[in-house]
Amino acid sequence: MSLLDTRVPAVVLRIDRNPFHHGTLGAVRSLGRAGVEVHVVADGAGSPVRRSRYVRRMHPPPPPGASAPEIVAALRRVAGHLARPAVLVPMDDAGAIAAGLMRDDLSPHYLLPQMPGTLPARVADKAELADVCASADVPHPVTLVPDGPRRAAEDARRLGLPLVAKWSRPWLLPAGSGLRSTCLVHSAQQARELYARTEEAGSRLLLQAYLPPGPDRDWFFHGYADRSGALRAGGPGRKQLSWPRAAGLTAVGHWTPNPEVRALAERLTGALGYRGVLDLDFRRCAVTGAYHLLDFNPRPGAQFRLFADSAGLDVVRALHLDLTGRPLPDGDPVAGRAFVVENYAPFAALRTAPGGRELAWYARDDRAPGWAMWALWCRHVSGRLRQRLGAAAPVPAQRGALRADSPSRTDNEKASN
Repeated sequence: MSLLDTRVPAVVLRIDRNPFHHGTLGAVRSLGRAGVEVHVVADGAGSPVRRSRYVRRMHPPPPPGASAPEIVAALRRVAGHLARPAVLVPMDDAGAIAAGLMRDDLSPHYLLPQMPGTLPARVADKAELADVCASADVPHPVTLVPDGPRRAAEDARRLGLPLVAKWSRPWLLPAGSGLRSTCLVHSAQQARELYARTEEAGSRLLLQAYLPPGPDRDWFFHGYADRSGALRAGGPGRKQLSWPRAAGLTAVGHWTPNPEVRALAERLTGALGYRGVLDLDFRRCAVTGAYHLLDFNPRPGAQFRLFADSAGLDVVRALHLDLTGRPLPDGDPVAGRAFVVENYAPFAALRTAPGGRELAWYARDDRAPGWAMWALWCRHVSGRLRQRLGAAAPVPAQRGALRADSPSRTDNEKASN
């Protein structure tokens, strides 16, 4: 018999068009294995998630860059297919923020954590996070928000190079712009040029002191703050390998006890009155040893399944249990448990772990998404390889074109081109 109330369906929401987001598949499997009817609002074109046996139905998502009312309208259409209110599980910041801001409009159809509606947007905003950390006495890298291109160059020199540049609301970045949510800046001119694209980015540029990565420095904390504010499920984890290296998502992570990281998470959520799922990223300063909060994501992190405890509880199941009024079982942490994203760390997927190991894509009871992922990944990699080879290949000479060792063209020939 399932601990979860299987009469209550779940709706997993992802607006971002990323077919390789394994966290969405993790949420589908976690709830589906417990007997919950799972609906997915996400881009299903080519996505391995739609192949999961635990998906009851895929629904079209709102368009990229959709406003909060547009997101609510899409969710209301999904609610029309459900027999009763569902637990909403946003898997990206845009969805979590919209759910908070439009709580009153969603509450007749969805079950949501009780907290101030503006809080998800506040903690997800990279510029606001510095003030949040200061008020809660949580270490945070020195952060400056320039008000012009000249000030951006001055702030870069003041902070020292290299430094980190972030867009305060990365979910607003337009697709195809080439802008990254976070990048390393190596010159004052580069900071000036980034600031010039502020209007295009849709949010403020912030410049942050750089804390170099290194062994045992990158940590994360996943948890669920229940209706009383207590942190349940989840725990602290150490990033063993990232993709891209030293600056990307967790490709290999280990559940590693760390009382200091847990204490910071408890202090932060307690000061804010936060409720619901959270994903925090920390980096330990090599000089002071302090753990600095880099990001606060008001939703499940992609590697949340790392923290499945001895009772089978993870943050997504904790959300469903708490919102349906059911008690959360008391499980024990599984120290040493590993989580591996096999397309980013294929060799790590072959190694054993003392606390067990979970793969992001492959599962014996749900093999189709893993097969679909590898087919999609091979096409993705081969496409990128063709692009690089094409960019590196010399342009073939056309008939009648001058070779490099030919005499120079006359001024008239130059003018006619």
